[in-house]
Amino acid sequence: MSVAINKLEIENVKRIKAVKVEPSPTGLTVIGGNNNQGKTSVLDSIAWALGGNRFKPSKAAREGSVVPPSLKITMSNGLIVERKGKNSSLKVIDPEGNKGGQQLLDSFVEELAINLPKFMDSTAKEKADILLQIIGVGPQLAELEIKEKQLYDQRHAIGVIADQKEKFAKEQTYYPDAPKELISIADLIAEQQEVLAKNGENARKRQNAQQIKTAYEGKLAEVNRLSDQLKAAQAELETLENDLQIATDLTIDLIDESSTEEIESNIANIEQINLKVRANLDKEKAEEEARVQRDEYNRLSSEIEAVRKDKRDLLTNADLPLEGLSVNDGKLLYLGQEWDNMSGSQQLMVATAIVRKLKPDCGFVLIDKLEQMDQITLDQFGKWLEDEGLQAIATRVSTGDECSIIIEDGYSLDNKTHQPTTEAETETPQTPSWQGGF
Repeated sequence: MSVAINKLEIENVKRIKAVKVEPSPTGLTVIGGNNNQGKTSVLDSIAWALGGNRFKPSKAAREGSVVPPSLKITMSNGLIVERKGKNSSLKVIDPEGNKGGQQLLDSFVEELAINLPKFMDSTAKEKADILLQIIGVGPQLAELEIKEKQLYDQRHAIGVIADQKEKFAKEQTYYPDAPKELISIADLIAEQQEVLAKNGENARKRQNAQQIKTAYEGKLAEVNRLSDQLKAAQAELETLENDLQIATDLTIDLIDESSTEEIESNIANIEQINLKVRANLDKEKAEEEARVQRDEYNRLSSEIEAVRKDKRDLLTNADLPLEGLSVNDGKLLYLGQEWDNMSGSQQLMVATAIVRKLKPDCGFVLIDKLEQMDQITLDQFGKWLEDEGLQAIATRVSTGDECSIIIEDGYSLDNKTHQPTTEAETETPQTPSWQGGF
């Protein structure tokens, strides 16, 4: 069972003349009063008594007092802690009369419980480190966060390139009527020459046929005129007739190619066409490069999400001191909110829960300056403390009925109008059987 404070008696410490407080075993005990009356001195006294001389106030003795400071705290486990005398020597006695010292107190008193501002004022990273320390997943989470950061930076760089390439590709001109490949002027000229050569050969053959035909007709006339030369002319006629047939046969299937005007036009416009082809090829290349970058971006996004899931699973399965606590990017979060976005009561709940987890045997915490809480929040915080079996001794600039003790001019006064923040069940603490040799 965790150890709480049953009773404290303080004399001549800082502003305190004589104070006696019996805090509630669980829940919230508010010590009220106006400014400069000695409220904070009560908490400082408890810290000094339980935490040792490192918490001793720089001016511990009350100004004007000839009697040295005297502190006596009775714990729920039966220990009696005293500091008194000229040197404020520590005396720790267990229920069986055995004596102990600071080492015994340190075994169950958590430093942050008596010095909560140290945690409250720590950096976001320090708070997160403390939480990770107590749940034992610090190294694994750090490794995952490094991996996540590397993937995130890589994805960011890829995303920037992808955006640039997509923008560049979108700005590129595209000609849907242009051919897919560049046109070669040499090929066009060769094609032109081939057509011209073929058409020239056809013309030569036609000319040759016409010449033979003319010769034939001439000879035929001559045969008619020169009957005396019939035989010779007839022989020649037969020869020419044969030649004519051959020549005619050669021209029957001849088809002239189309005009070279189209080719000549293509040659004249080849550079303009090729500019369009190159533009289309550049646009297609840019689009492909952008697609590759975007695919890589999406792949890295999947990897990042997998790492983040591993982080969530790591913290989900951890033994957290308070439901809703988590760590992200090296910062402590509660219900998704960073420390500076938490309410005052949430900050106190988180701090108290973490302190409890650090040293479960420490069943109390000291809280100074509780003015930021309204009555409803006080009630909620007190109820939470009771549910957790924790004791909080707090100070508040107030003399209202939420205060169980009023400090006035260094003296403690019972507040007759006090209304408990919650109806706590009073339990009789179990006193352990202490062994000697502290």
